[in-house]
Amino acid sequence: MVMQEQGLSVALNAKVIGSGTEPMILAHGFGVDQSIWDKITPFLAQHYKIIVFDWPFSGSVKDPNLYDPVKYSSYDAFANDLITLLDGNCIKSSVFMGHSMSGMIGCIASTKRPDLFKKLILIGASPRYINTDDYEGGFSSSGIEEIISNVETDYLSWASNFASLVVDSKDPLSVEKLQKCLSSMRPEVALPLAKTVFYSDEREILDKVITPCTIIQTTSDIVVPNSVAHYMQEKIKGKSTVEMIETNGHFPQLTAHQQLVQVLGGVLGF
Repeated sequence: MVMQEQGLSVALNAKVIGSGTEPMILAHGFGVDQSIWDKITPFLAQHYKIIVFDWPFSGSVKDPNLYDPVKYSSYDAFANDLITLLDGNCIKSSVFMGHSMSGMIGCIASTKRPDLFKKLILIGASPRYINTDDYEGGFSSSGIEEIISNVETDYLSWASNFASLVVDSKDPLSVEKLQKCLSSMRPEVALPLAKTVFYSDEREILDKVITPCTIIQTTSDIVVPNSVAHYMQEKIKGKSTVEMIETNGHFPQLTAHQQLVQVLGGVLGF
């Protein structure tokens, strides 16, 4: 088991940054890699031992067989990987920061192994993207079908358009950064992953989450309506708060990193 745990750390390009004693895990979202955190890790590393890594779907992961679309057809397998990664690095009582899909993965992992998590910080997370009669996820079923169809037809073209929609256009370098990250993910990985993410429904996990949570939401996010953040706060069983960041887009760690660090400082006390 030790070999498996250490092997996963290597395969997922796990790195430890900083001289702090308290561990903080940074988990990225759909189609990107650990470099998405580069603007904020220098600040966080002054206070924490930061662990960054890449999910198996990332273009930066060397082993093309690591991402098995059947295994990773739900967030559960990602949550198990996260647990294996933490056990392999002898980490307990960590601060976990998950962006987008990783917010929900952290929630799931915390219900399986609450000893590993002291606090969850969920940035732009959503338990479900498709609207229902009594829930606003932000997308109609046909809207999600269109996304999946575009990913299937021409992933690179979709990735370029998606980046310009979800990152504030006033920050062209960040748009370019996201385009580059997304384009490095293989199209044959992008399609099953998009289905896993956009068809996910993890609303029922929320009332099993007992770890204290901070939900961070930008004031205008085309992927996640503000109502989702408040829905999550209401449903999560543990103590949870919502922090709003005055910016556009789904990636505050790229476009509003100073505000994000300020919010984190207030929440974590540094």
